[in-house]
Amino acid sequence: MGLQSGSTANLAPTAGINIDIDVTAPQTATGGGMKLSKAGMELLVLTFNCAKNVVDVPVFGGHLRDALLGQDGLPELVVMSLQEIAPLSYSFLGEWWLRGYYDAFGQALNLAAAGQKYTLVKAKNVGMTALLVFALCPERISGTVEEGEVGFGAAGMGNKGAVGVRVNYQGQELTFVATHLAAMEWNLKKRNANWRAVVGGLMFEDPLVVLPGVFGERPATTQVDRSGAGERSMPLERTGSMDSSEEEDAPLLSPPSTFSLDSDDTPALTPEQKRRLQDISIFKPTSHLFVAGDLNYRISSTTPPPGSAFPSFDPASENHHSHFFSRDQLTQERLAGRTFHGMSEAEVTFGPTYKYDILDSPEGAVNEAAAAEGSEVPWKFASHRWPAWTDRVLFSAAEGAEVETAVYGSLPVVRSSDHRAVFWRGRVPLPDGDKKLEGEVVGRKKLPVDIDVWAWGRRQTARRRELVVGLLALVWSTKEGAVFLGTMAMVGMGWWWFAQGGLL
Repeated sequence: MGLQSGSTANLAPTAGINIDIDVTAPQTATGGGMKLSKAGMELLVLTFNCAKNVVDVPVFGGHLRDALLGQDGLPELVVMSLQEIAPLSYSFLGEWWLRGYYDAFGQALNLAAAGQKYTLVKAKNVGMTALLVFALCPERISGTVEEGEVGFGAAGMGNKGAVGVRVNYQGQELTFVATHLAAMEWNLKKRNANWRAVVGGLMFEDPLVVLPGVFGERPATTQVDRSGAGERSMPLERTGSMDSSEEEDAPLLSPPSTFSLDSDDTPALTPEQKRRLQDISIFKPTSHLFVAGDLNYRISSTTPPPGSAFPSFDPASENHHSHFFSRDQLTQERLAGRTFHGMSEAEVTFGPTYKYDILDSPEGAVNEAAAAEGSEVPWKFASHRWPAWTDRVLFSAAEGAEVETAVYGSLPVVRSSDHRAVFWRGRVPLPDGDKKLEGEVVGRKKLPVDIDVWAWGRRQTARRRELVVGLLALVWSTKEGAVFLGTMAMVGMGWWWFAQGGLL
């Protein structure tokens, strides 16, 4: 079983983000498996949960080659959303500790590129979630590469979170977001709350710097909960979803930390100020947006009972995976307007991407014949988790524009992870010379979540916590830490020996 793919279909509108003058405008999923038009720029977006392991360069490069070498040659940009990129200690300490992990993906990409060379334009991580942007012609990227991040792990740290990068490619802005949402079947509401945190809190500039003096003093100890009925102030360690009783008891914000860009009641914000706030969010109206990651949406809110029938990859089976996709939480919640508002997704025809148990031998594997031939890694689905489409790529075109999908598929299973990698390949429009995209004059998208103006400052505080946690984890749980502790022990013993007159 190799690369699985499917073409896109025209998708129905989703609730939440609308264009002011036409709130019924359809979303921008186009295509149908056809060859891409020549206009615009070809792009590949990939998401992969690395399970904290360095990727095997020859194996991953070989799998990536089929996705990379399309009908029209290589994509001009390749963007990778990587979750659990490395152990927590390395991830929290920062980029220097992640270089080896990043380099492996760059090597795999250039191995797949068959003689052409991609350049890493930007690498950015929030905790264990990283975003890599590669370009065939990096000189076509102009201006400053913008970046933003938000954490929604414990105390706002980035064991779960989202990282964003915005680039200007030949006059067209493209926004990419890598994210890792809450795990476990029963955490549906928390996943939705995580998405709201991404929309409201991932900013490409500090709102207090963009609009100085507008919002008052920055609170030091509160964080916004986005679980449902309203925006509440809450202690940092309680970030996440609350049940209804907690919501009723939660205090109202004082001062308000979130601002609606569509409400006439928003204090002290002029239309120009609202525009500037939205332009530093992920939903900048003139930018194409791609969100990719381990979104963790499942097909059930409970674990599978013993003896459950699992999805099959046999097209003739009554349990073929296509019969299970109607239970997909992400599709249900998105179409109901509870998550990923205004985003589109190409048709999903590939099988579940999680959770795989890698076997030592082909015996008992789902893919026993292919594994016996050596063409695939032997695997079976983990019995304690429903197989699910946790790994996804969604998009929203700039206003007045359309995104074309060529292929949306998954890569083969690898030994280093219990997820399959998923990729989207297609074409996005670029401005024609000095002519701007039509979307700049037709209206502005409406944000489904209010802007959290304090999120930037809270993230800086959480980053300092991460450095402390990362250092402690490094000392106590890694080889480097063991060497450090051993060295310190030897120094201490030597000093004690010297103090006791050992040289006499």
